[in-house]
Amino acid sequence: MAKELAKRIGYRYIDSGAMYRAVTLYALRHGMILDDGSVATDKLISALCDIHIDFLPCPDGQHTLLNGEDVEKEIRSLRVSSSVSPVAVIPAVRHALVAQQQAFGKERGIVMDGRDIGTTVFPDAELKIYVNAPAETRARRRWLELQQKGDTTSTYEQVLENVMSRDHIDMTRKESPLRRADDAIDLDNSNMTIDEQNEWLINRFNSVVGR
Repeated sequence: MAKELAKRIGYRYIDSGAMYRAVTLYALRHGMILDDGSVATDKLISALCDIHIDFLPCPDGQHTLLNGEDVEKEIRSLRVSSSVSPVAVIPAVRHALVAQQQAFGKERGIVMDGRDIGTTVFPDAELKIYVNAPAETRARRRWLELQQKGDTTSTYEQVLENVMSRDHIDMTRKESPLRRADDAIDLDNSNMTIDEQNEWLINRFNSVVGR
């Protein structure tokens, strides 16, 4: 939905979640995620200056680059999903990525999605939408997306467990917890089609910019 809005209004789209996933992939590749799921925090913090994330426009949307490598498919795996929350709760990681995200916003108009955008990254954003749906609905969508991308090993039950675990960790973390901004507009898209939610969003955008 965020990608489609950015395309329609000519803004740049930034997937903040992909940035945390890219850092998590780096940590996994460099042995910084331990067997018990914990993170070698000091090692990861020391490596942050060597982690460079950008986005590459592609015919199918946008791909995430980690130090120049296209890692879009790999960061969407359940392996990365299962480790991203412990990485994302590290204050130094959040501070580094928030700074990058705010820098993106200084370049031009952007549409950004993520779990702390309206509260921490851009508290003065012109339009904030708090999108939600039951965990079961979001897990089913995610599971179908994984299947479409060729992942036939992850089960719906595994994806649901991951979604619920991430929600709990992100809502209870001390640094930039997941919460609804006071001035955000609620959108429960559980029973909306893609076209319906896109039209709902463009109408909200138009109302803000006076179109």
